[in-house]
Amino acid sequence: MNQFAMTIDGKDVQGEMPSSMVLNPANEQQAFLAPMASVAQLNKAVESAKTAYPNWSSLTQTKRDEYINKIADVIELNASVLASIIVEEQGKPTQLAQMEVGGAVAWTRHTASIEIPVEVYEDSENKRIEGRRKSIGVVGSITPWNWPLMIAIWHIIPALRMGNTVVLKPSELTPVNTLKLGQLLQDVLPAGVLNVISGGGDIGRAMSEHQQINKLVFTGSTPTGQNIMQAAATNLKRLTLELGGNDAGIVLPNADLDAITEGLFATAFINMGQTCAALKRLYVHESQHDELCQKLADIATKQVVGDGFGDGVTFGPVQNSAQLEKVIAMVDEANQQGAVIYSGGARLDKAGYFYPPTIIGNARSGMRVVEEEQFGPVLPVIKYKSVEQAITEANSVEVGLGGSLWGDVEQASELASQLECGSVWINGHAEVLPHAPFGGCKMSGFGVEFGLEGLLENSLLQVVNINK
Repeated sequence: MNQFAMTIDGKDVQGEMPSSMVLNPANEQQAFLAPMASVAQLNKAVESAKTAYPNWSSLTQTKRDEYINKIADVIELNASVLASIIVEEQGKPTQLAQMEVGGAVAWTRHTASIEIPVEVYEDSENKRIEGRRKSIGVVGSITPWNWPLMIAIWHIIPALRMGNTVVLKPSELTPVNTLKLGQLLQDVLPAGVLNVISGGGDIGRAMSEHQQINKLVFTGSTPTGQNIMQAAATNLKRLTLELGGNDAGIVLPNADLDAITEGLFATAFINMGQTCAALKRLYVHESQHDELCQKLADIATKQVVGDGFGDGVTFGPVQNSAQLEKVIAMVDEANQQGAVIYSGGARLDKAGYFYPPTIIGNARSGMRVVEEEQFGPVLPVIKYKSVEQAITEANSVEVGLGGSLWGDVEQASELASQLECGSVWINGHAEVLPHAPFGGCKMSGFGVEFGLEGLLENSLLQVVNINK
């Protein structure tokens, strides 16, 4: 299982560039060799998708839904191998990898069940005006390394459902699960409907600029999203950009800490904190700061940090060395600036990119660990005197993906609209669901995914004006 192939026009294809070594973050050893595409191979994949598009887009919705449900069947049948690859290349514990595969199946089936309405703007004696939905063409997809299967499904399935064909490039850090998915679906989908290629930044740039890609979906960092947006101007391709977040959670005064601490920890450290919509900054009234920090630290110290395949492991490694070094630098800097480390705070002394769940108390605005997205197993806790101050500080960063309020539901509901973010959770965080739209504002991107609204992002609105 050391060599995988790309999928171009329904066939296995090896890369024309030197293969890339994929490391297992739990031991820093080679796990796989991944093919690397040339720009010429990208062009072949796009041409294949373009050729397949007329037939695929002309199928009835019922027929496309049959194909999509077959995709879910194949993922379900191959759940164990897909989960195993996720653990080996991404690092998350086996149970979480299995949840990722199960989520991919559920998301696929739900997307196939969404009804697509025809909107009627006028239906009078002499005229009927309808809003109908058409496919766009070839959709490009660039996915990140934190949820390699789930996010691929989030990109692929809505595009296919609306009659588009797809060219997908996964992160070069975790390409293997997505390559395997492409190979598994060769016998399910008509040739060219789904093409999966692997490569580096040069392939991503070429996709952004490509004249024959009509829409691009990207999940990743804000700077990369900005570069994609500039490059997409070459043919005014449509974009859905789900970019970086630095989500704030606010614990309202006098909240029941025993009732919310488990939820706070779980949503801050989901996937070892390597989730765009994880809780990444926690604002707590000064009267409850010390107590909550200690309660969170007590949970943190009970985590079993290790290889995702290990028995009882609840907490895996950071996925790559660059991200680990960023986390280390942020925590060390906060410590030097007077923050208090309640748990963790240092890399484990063994092979692998292991960093324990770290609670940082007495954090404050101006610290990198507060101002920047850590995207790792770190949670800074910041004191506030008034709720107004907490909301102002929560809104002070340039991104706006998600946010949360914890405590009294009525008070939280009244305050929700004051948070500058695309999703607000009350007594929860980071919960994304296939039927609820999700997207960001400010520098966290634009467009939404999931639900009917996310599905329609993969379509063009055509207004039909009928004179009877």
